[in-house]
Amino acid sequence: MFGHSVKLFDLFGFEIKVDASWLLIAALIVWSLASGYLPQVLPGLGQGAYLMLAVAAMLGLFGSLILHELAHSLVARRYGLGIGGITLFLFGGVAELVDEPKSAGSEFWIAIAGPVMSFVLAGLFGLATVAIGAEGVLGTILAYLASINLILAVFNLLPAFPLDGGRVLRAWLWQRSGDMLDATRKASGAGTVLAMALMGFGLFSALSGGGIGGLWLVLIGFFVLNASRGTYQRLLMEDSLRGRRVAELMTPDPWTASPEMTLADLADRVMLANAVSFAPVVEQGSVIGQIDAARMREVPRADWGTIRVAEVMAPLGADDLIAPRTTAEEALQRLSKGPHRKLIVAEGRRLRGVLSLRDLMGHIAVVQALGRGG
Repeated sequence: MFGHSVKLFDLFGFEIKVDASWLLIAALIVWSLASGYLPQVLPGLGQGAYLMLAVAAMLGLFGSLILHELAHSLVARRYGLGIGGITLFLFGGVAELVDEPKSAGSEFWIAIAGPVMSFVLAGLFGLATVAIGAEGVLGTILAYLASINLILAVFNLLPAFPLDGGRVLRAWLWQRSGDMLDATRKASGAGTVLAMALMGFGLFSALSGGGIGGLWLVLIGFFVLNASRGTYQRLLMEDSLRGRRVAELMTPDPWTASPEMTLADLADRVMLANAVSFAPVVEQGSVIGQIDAARMREVPRADWGTIRVAEVMAPLGADDLIAPRTTAEEALQRLSKGPHRKLIVAEGRRLRGVLSLRDLMGHIAVVQALGRGG
């Protein structure tokens, strides 16, 4: 979801991070406030003053988004869920849940916490505006923050997954059916409908002279569409793998290489002969490394007859090995996040097989073709 993020500070034990894309939205907010909104409501000030006030308003929004996501995070912690941190990015912010909620009730309270916080902030900023008056400089900034928090709360309550309102919808469907995956499918469908509507309205607005506002709606719709479908597909894959172990899905007894073998022998006797491009390197029954066609291509072909596998192979790290009893879901997470597309299955250093992303995806495809429970 994110590009490069930078940690700013810790708050209640959560890492607060800013994705590089947030700089774009922050700059757009400052520009639009300093060049449009503030000169209209506070005429007669200098450009420097407008810029300073715009930065102050943007920082107020920054804090509001953090508090919105902090509310999600604190409630998630209360229900025993891990939080990877809070990151502000192009489309707002997100509390990075390590796991999905375990019950419909926890899903509801985690989801609703953010909009409730935004409503509370809107009320507090609104009361402060009334107390000091909306005509002055401070009152104008407070009124802006009250309105933006109200908009943030209402927008997030739209019943479109993965927005907070979509998660509330999923919690309700989950509570009724007892089936979290089916509830996610239906909530994701609602998210798709909203995303299409946002993109259609945004495109119409942009073509009708709405400018950047219309394009922004198109971008938001595109984000909602991809996030909604992506979350459902991830849960569908996890459901297909549930209860399976690496030993059931791996390729057992893979073709191997000896460290003393030349690259020419490896190419002819192992890879070409058996249509494989990867081989664990085994010595005296223990796996000591791995080699693939990409590493071999780094060596001039003219030297393959004299260069041994031991000189080219990649040494094994802990991330390259996986135990046969490891769950398939954990294996999928490792293969999805890591740089490798294959893991060596071993007990200690004794080779048992090789597990690839293709092995997992093939099993998932068969389960989905047969239907859930297949």
